[in-house]
Order: sequence, then C-alpha cells, then structure tokens
Amino acid sequence: MDVSDLKSLLYSLACGQGSGATGTLTTGRVCCDSRSVRPGDIFVAVKGVHVDGHKFIPQAVERGAHVIVAEQPVNAGNAALVVKVADTSVALGELAQASLGVEAGEFIRLGVTGTKGKTTVAYLTQAMLKAGGMDCGLIGTILHDVGDEKLPANNTTPGAVELAVLMKRMLANGLKAVVMECSSHALHQRRTAGIAFSAAAFTNLAGDHLDYHVTQQAYLEAKTLLFADLDRDTIAILNAEDPASRQMAAVTQAKVWDFGIDAEAKIRGRITSMDLAGSSFELRLFGHRRKVNWPLLGRHNVSNALAAAGLAYAAGVGIDAIVDALSSFGGVPGRFEVIENAAGFTVLVDYAHTDDSLRCALETLRELKPRQVIVVFGCGGDRDRTKRPRMAAVAENLADRVFLTSDNPRNEAPCAIMDEIMTGFSPAGRAKVTEVVDRRLAIEQALNAARKGDVVLIAGKGHEDYQIVDGTKYPFDDRAIARAFLRGDQRQSSISREDGKALSVGKTSPRSIERQ
Repeated sequence: MDVSDLKSLLYSLACGQGSGATGTLTTGRVCCDSRSVRPGDIFVAVKGVHVDGHKFIPQAVERGAHVIVAEQPVNAGNAALVVKVADTSVALGELAQASLGVEAGEFIRLGVTGTKGKTTVAYLTQAMLKAGGMDCGLIGTILHDVGDEKLPANNTTPGAVELAVLMKRMLANGLKAVVMECSSHALHQRRTAGIAFSAAAFTNLAGDHLDYHVTQQAYLEAKTLLFADLDRDTIAILNAEDPASRQMAAVTQAKVWDFGIDAEAKIRGRITSMDLAGSSFELRLFGHRRKVNWPLLGRHNVSNALAAAGLAYAAGVGIDAIVDALSSFGGVPGRFEVIENAAGFTVLVDYAHTDDSLRCALETLRELKPRQVIVVFGCGGDRDRTKRPRMAAVAENLADRVFLTSDNPRNEAPCAIMDEIMTGFSPAGRAKVTEVVDRRLAIEQALNAARKGDVVLIAGKGHEDYQIVDGTKYPFDDRAIARAFLRGDQRQSSISREDGKALSVGKTSPRSIERQ
C-alpha cells in the first residue's frame, strides 16, 4: 500500500474526523511507542493494560510524527495531523498491516485459539502445509519461524506492529502462508486486528487466565473475537465436542467446519488403538478416509490433529499430504515430550499448567494403565490463584504419588504458593504428597521413586528453559534436568525443611523441603 492509500485508510478509520496540519507521510511507518518515532511516522496512542499511549503524544510530535491517531481530542498545533478513531487498538492493527503491505498477494493467514492445544495445532498445521509443498511460517508460544530464522517468542501473540513486521519478513523470504497462535490476551487487546485470516480454528475452552479476564464468560468472549472478525468467504473450524463452539458459530459469518472424535462432524478421528508408543486412528475428512499411525500420546492430541487437518485442508492441502505429515510428525517441544531412558519407566515433560490441562494429561496416562502415575507440578506466581487448589484436587484423584514444587514463583514466595495448593488436598490425599520447593530436587526425587512400568509426568513448564524467582530469570529446563539425572550425572540429594529466605536455582537450597 502506498502513502496515498494509507492516508485514505486513515480517513476511513476516522470517519472524516481529522484536524491539524495536512501532514506529509514521508515514511508510512506505524508506531505505538513514542521512543521509536521518526520524522514522517504515524503514532497511534493505544490505551494499554498498564500505560496509556495518549500521555506520550507530545513526545511523538516532538520526534517528528506527522500523524497522531487517538481516541480523544488532541491539540498538536500545526505539527501533526490528528485523526480521532473509536478504538486505537483496532486502528493500530489495520494501519500496521496496511503500511507494510502484508495484505498484498495470496498470503494465507491461519489462526488458532483455545485454552489447550494451540501450540500443537500450529506445529501440526505448519508441517501439513510444508508436506503439501507450501512454505509456511509460524507465530506462537515457543518461537516465531519467519523462514530464514527462528526467533524466540516473548509472547504467544506479539503486538500488532511486531506481527506485521514478522509477516513482512515471511513474505520477503518467499513463504506462502503463516499459522498463528491467538491468545485470549491478544484477542482482547485487538493485537490481531487488521489480519485477514483465511481460516481459524478453536480447540477447546477451560478455566485459565482469570487473573486477567476475571470471569469465565469474559474469557470466552475474548476467544470469540477471532471468529467474529472472519469474513463470509473464510472458514471457522470448531470443536464439536466443546459447548463453547456454539458461541463461536453464533458470532461468525464464516463457513463452519466442525471436528470431533465421538461426535458426528465433518472432520472426524476414530481411534483404533492407543498406548505409550503412540496412537492409531482413522481420519475422516470430507469423504476421504485414511489410517494414521503417529507417535503422539492421548485422545487430546487426536483432537489437535483434527483441528490442524481442518486448517490445512482449508489452505488447499490434500488428504495424502496431511496424513504424511501426521505419520512423520516428531512432536512439539515440551508437549508430552518423551525423555528417553533405559530404566524401564516412561518420563514425560508437558506444559500442563492449569487444572483442566493437568486433568487431561493424567487421564490420558491413566488410560494407558501404567503400574503407577507419579506427577511433579507446581503453580506460577503472579497468576490466577483460583486454580491452585483445583490442580491439587486433580493430582490427588489421578496420581499415585505427587511431588509438589515450585513452577515460576516470580514475585511470590514459593512456599506460600505451595501452601495455597495444599489446601486443595484432602487429609487422606496429603499422604501421597511430597513437598520439595527446589524444582530440580523435586524432579530428581520423583525419578528416583519411579520403578519399571511407572509413568513420571513433569508438568507445568514444558518447553521453558528458565525459571523466574524474585523477578529474575534463571536458566532452568525440566527436560535437561531429567536427562542428566537419568544418565547418572547427578545423585539424589537428601532434603530437609529449613527456614531459609530465598530459593536458589539449580543447586541444593536451604529452602528445599520435604514434607509428608
């Protein structure tokens, strides 16, 4: 889009509400951070969660912004054109996409939202598109793949300007599509505004992020925004086995393709076998039927495969390429990731960090009938506290032994978090719990307790390679710690409860505790 078209978009967004200088757009760049403004830029004053961008309009003008986009009257003198809009978050997304030309060509944009499964669906979809000969980028929780580089992800869904920059890089690298995880925070904050999705999938809805959304209904409404924005010529891929899909279907103009395992649906997976080595199911996709054997565990991953198949099919990928991608799929880092060992028991690292995701993981393992299920888990600090006792109840009901530990305590006291979790265990259930505040030692103790035929689930952090303690990020990877212990690189430590002041990371700490 050239500068004249961009200016037309500005007036369209403003419905003619403009004032100030005529402003020559010399760059067409769009910014929402006044510190990054250069002469000729457009500065969009967004009301964020913690900071209101309207406060920084004077700095943006001083740095040479030729256009100010705001939600309230602004006096910028003759220095800049002021465009008043109803919602600057929406305007930012539309302007960012347009200014970088991301709308050009046949670039396919695929989105996925839901409480669980977003990352797995995104990885699967990318693999399916590649199998179908379509180079595809990825934006998500673990990384952003722009074709020539894999960038670390700070947020599941970046801000609107960063999204446009990432997609511009994908286009420059010759990619034909992108699959994007859309978090509830991002949808509520309208970070994806302006992105013309070709298709979007909804995986499921469970309790999470109530520290931000406050109510489950508000959380659901944030998810529905992805589907409310879809056009008539797009496709909404919805989970027929989740009641929340009804609300998605009610707000969208898109064609609806449903998927499910037990439900009658356009996309269906009939499970034929499942064990600790993987799963087999029959994929039924718009009249096509194919047998799929793949290494991923659990019913929930079959559901994820169906959502991904729907996205890939909507993008034009054929059934054979979809099945080839499923059969050869190597898994997602930290999502039911198997830690190989020669001890005769199974070790899995998973991102399950809510009561519903922990329940799903443990029920999956129970169905595979191991000798016993051992779980290591904790809860993150500065996050939804209501799920702490609920996670305890899930662990009590579905695990034989529980090693309760720290997750990312952030700015909370680790033992205080664990005490809140413990309120969810019954008096009888507490007998199966061992509390070890040092996560490294908790993992070691759990692995030391395992015997042939057992399953050890290390839950909560998944792919994360850090731990945040007192606001500081330290290197910490559940997978690396488990592998090192299983190789015999580390010895089991004796642990006792003492009243230390700080949690040390990666070594025996005076705050390490064992309490049964």
